[in-house]
Amino acid sequence: MLERNLKNDEIEALFYNACDKHRYGQLIESRTVLEAVIQADPHHFHAWHLLGIIAAQRHEYQLSADLIARAIELNPESAGFYSNRGLALQHLMQLEAAIASYDRAIEIKPNYAEAYYNRAVSFQALGQFIAAVSDYDRAIALRPSYAEAYCSRGVVFQKLGMLPDAVASYDMAIAIRPAYALAFSNRGVALQELKQLEAAVASCDRAIEIMPNLAEAHYNRGIALKELNRLYESVASYDRAIEIQPSYVEALYNRGNALKELKLLDDAVDSFDRAIKLKSPYAEAQWNKGLTLLLRGELESGLKLYEWRWKKDGSKSPSERFAKPLWTGVEPVRNKSILVYSEQGLGDTIHFCRYLSKLNDLGATVLFSPQKPLRGLMKSLSNSVRIVDEMESGLEFDFHVPLVSLPLAFQTNLKNIPALTPYLFAEKERVVRWKEAIGTEGFKIGVCWQGAASGIAVGRSFHVNELQEISSIEGVRLISLQKGAGVTQLAASSLLTKVETLGDSFDAGPEAFMDTAAVMQLCDLIITSDTAVAHLAGALGLPVWLVLKFVPDWRWFLDRDDSPWYPTMRLFRQQSPDNWSGPLSEVEKELRRRFNETG
Repeated sequence: MLERNLKNDEIEALFYNACDKHRYGQLIESRTVLEAVIQADPHHFHAWHLLGIIAAQRHEYQLSADLIARAIELNPESAGFYSNRGLALQHLMQLEAAIASYDRAIEIKPNYAEAYYNRAVSFQALGQFIAAVSDYDRAIALRPSYAEAYCSRGVVFQKLGMLPDAVASYDMAIAIRPAYALAFSNRGVALQELKQLEAAVASCDRAIEIMPNLAEAHYNRGIALKELNRLYESVASYDRAIEIQPSYVEALYNRGNALKELKLLDDAVDSFDRAIKLKSPYAEAQWNKGLTLLLRGELESGLKLYEWRWKKDGSKSPSERFAKPLWTGVEPVRNKSILVYSEQGLGDTIHFCRYLSKLNDLGATVLFSPQKPLRGLMKSLSNSVRIVDEMESGLEFDFHVPLVSLPLAFQTNLKNIPALTPYLFAEKERVVRWKEAIGTEGFKIGVCWQGAASGIAVGRSFHVNELQEISSIEGVRLISLQKGAGVTQLAASSLLTKVETLGDSFDAGPEAFMDTAAVMQLCDLIITSDTAVAHLAGALGLPVWLVLKFVPDWRWFLDRDDSPWYPTMRLFRQQSPDNWSGPLSEVEKELRRRFNETG
């Protein structure tokens, strides 16, 4: 406490002494001197302002906002005061109030580049991306060398899906500041989203070279490396990010996914668990942990976690879709009606519609709403199943349940999987019609090599050229069951004359797989990648050889050549990632062995 009144020049000397201490990072000492200044002159608005800045530097943001507000009361015409108060409010996530403070700063000082920049950051945090871009542009116009504005604008361009513009904005930031590690790291993300994966890795490498402890650069590098299928390197990058930032929950989560693809399932589960511990409940990690447990054959625990699928993408949960109660497997359904509805792919519907007969066995009246293209095929289910449209007006039922939740409701494990086939059937009239077209000569193998070209199906398909050796076996006829993605492969392949196609009328109508089911019925064997065709062949009870990627979809489990879901199915597995020649060579050898045995 000062023991005498200070003259103005003495107060100013004290204030400048506080400024010097602040400049050299002596925050506590500077604060002490500033408090003495205010004791001597309570109206010293610069002292109040600097106290607010020191509070912000010490992450005391509410105190900072309050102190700078006092400075503004004493001097309401300082643009810098409003801008710095906006920063404190921004940290407090009081974004609308922060924007109002920046507005006032810009009103006082229209050429205030920093205020435009910081207001853009608040707009960005609010998801008002167009407004953010406008303010970043204004900041850059006022200060063409504003590297941070270029970098932040690049992030917003990415949010808007304007990836080339994002890369260009990062490039400008780097041109201004060649050692801008964050810009290189963010640029790597944009390049990864553009599928320029090698360039993405190189950009992250440069960021790491500049700033070795930039955790997000290691993380972003890991994402790009995973897409390049360089999985061990990807895990190493995630590990380094986690070493730098142990609470890096996204790195732990994606590390788990990479370890799963390496078939290191115990390590993957551990990584998911660590992520969940840091960010409970973390729906995506719960769901992927469930997939990993299912892949290990732990159906009871895995199916419970599989229900997290409803929360991972913010979709409406089953209990929110209908006014009637959700059936969980414990509610009595005898003499009750239950609506079952599809929610995933066509293959999933073909796979899990087997459970409808179990509902019939409980005495329920089953109303089934499959995807519209599958309604024709699903009519071959038991007459006890009524095919409906869940959206039709006036539909009455007592309970509802998603189709893919039925395995959990029936407490499925490896010993009680309902595997009685066939449970779907081809139309007899179509079988007769296609028999006339195909004939009876030769050993007829229906083939399908390509599933969907995006999403979770990526990596499950092989190229049609992989069937070259099989096509050379004497007496074998390859009949294409391929639709959609993959058809164009055949036109450019040397197998064009060896794989029989069935014309434009083949499954050309609105109902999917009706012709496919009939043609399959005429084949001696089906050979396919992991597509809906595999499920259809199994559901029809036909011999089918399924060729699987190194770490397949969970329902095929690991290290077995049979499927508990489909008694007529045999599995041929990759022994290393991306190596299709291995399993298809085994398919060829097995075919030749069979022909020798019967010949």
